Amino acid sequence: MNIFKRAVLLLLFLPCTLIAQDSLLDELESETPVADEAVSSVFKGVKLVNFESTKLIGKNQLYFVIAHRFGSLKDGVDNFFGLDDASVRIQFIYAPNSWLNIGASRSGFNKTYDVSLKYRLLRQKKDGFPVTVVGYNLWNVNTNLDKDLFPGLTFTDRLGYANQLLISRKFNNWLSLEFAPTYFHDNAVFEDGQDNAQFVLGFGGRFKFTKRMALIADYGYHLNRVDGSVFNNAAALGLEIETGGHVFQIHVSNSQAMFENGFLGQARGDFSDGSVFLGFNISRAFSLKKK
Repeated sequence: MNIFKRAVLLLLFLPCTLIAQDSLLDELESETPVADEAVSSVFKGVKLVNFESTKLIGKNQLYFVIAHRFGSLKDGVDNFFGLDDASVRIQFIYAPNSWLNIGASRSGFNKTYDVSLKYRLLRQKKDGFPVTVVGYNLWNVNTNLDKDLFPGLTFTDRLGYANQLLISRKFNNWLSLEFAPTYFHDNAVFEDGQDNAQFVLGFGGRFKFTKRMALIADYGYHLNRVDGSVFNNAAALGLEIETGGHVFQIHVSNSQAMFENGFLGQARGDFSDGSVFLGFNISRAFSLKKK
């Protein structure tokens, strides 16, 4: 395990994590209240950096999320420090009730479309249940695969899905941590010996250090990657800033992909040699409640 991986794990198990949106506008603050004893604002952003957080948006809210990843910083001026090789993910999230979020997105990475469900199972309570538990399921289709290169390609070869159990705890007003056991499956893999079914243990969190700013981080430890793989465990570090009605995250990650099968299975970058991707996430909340 290299120095960076040790450092990330240490940061995650000590208090170094991510997400800040402490005193956002009411529309961003509003996670529909459940009960007086329920712990609020375990996370205030729907994402850590790559991984989903246990936050759900409030009933009748619509979120518009833009995630942007530039090319590798390692290439320097050849691609203008990544600006020439950008990838974008546009996502909409809607909450028909207080416990369910429905998402749909399109990513430039492999021209991938996905839909997702995120739903609360249990909630952390003051002097009660110790953690929040949320389920997350994603289905995606890779439209970039070229039938001329793969003559036997079928539509089902383009499909993949991911299932996660997100378990978080808010320890105090400045520290929240999350554990995310993950199973994902790609119908087509392109490394010899790699199983279609893959397993990851995810870790992440949020360390708030001012009223409007927090450190954010997440890491995915892949359990059955084939020996000699060109891909690495997904890792990301960042800063989250609350700016009025927006939540803005700026970060570096070793993955250019921004959906689960992509960043967990195909992270090519390595922090140790500078082949990482600068990026940002920005979200805006809208209320669809009738006035």
